[in-house]
Amino acid sequence: MDRTTRTAALWATIVAVPVAVIVALVAISALPDAEPEAAPSSGAPRPVPTTPVEMAAPTLGTDETVACRALTSQLPVTLRDLPQRPVSAGPEQNVAYGEPAITVACGGDQPSFLATDLVYPLSGVCWHATETASGSTWTTVDRRVPVTVTIPKDYESPGQWTTEFSATIASTLLSREDVPTGCRS
Repeated sequence: MDRTTRTAALWATIVAVPVAVIVALVAISALPDAEPEAAPSSGAPRPVPTTPVEMAAPTLGTDETVACRALTSQLPVTLRDLPQRPVSAGPEQNVAYGEPAITVACGGDQPSFLATDLVYPLSGVCWHATETASGSTWTTVDRRVPVTVTIPKDYESPGQWTTEFSATIASTLLSREDVPTGCRS
């Protein structure tokens, strides 16, 4: 072998070996781990306090009590990744989720609002929203038994959280005959 051929072979080896090592390392890093670490599930409930959420429990008539028990029995145990929490009063009419707590209160007085106020037909239920210092309160305006959902400011898009309850409310609670104009299809 002449000197030129040997020099070329030496340079080819000097270049090829590191390139081969780099390609091997990239290929190995792209392979899945044999035993992947358990990643936390995005759907796993967040840790929340076990103390009851403070809620009022107004006295309900017989029909309201039956309707509210039917509703609360159908509400999910977990709302997205927020687990249900105990409530201080009226577990047959009140439900709470997460920390800070999103609350659902069934029964009570029909909401009053101006005819010019916006109402939101969301997923089969018509809601009236009121902004508060701590968040927003959404109340059904098309059900014989009203339902109020309170969404703390910590949660974005409160209307989207409210729709989580719409299908259950629509299938459980009877509609009123005198619904606001904005609720009619």
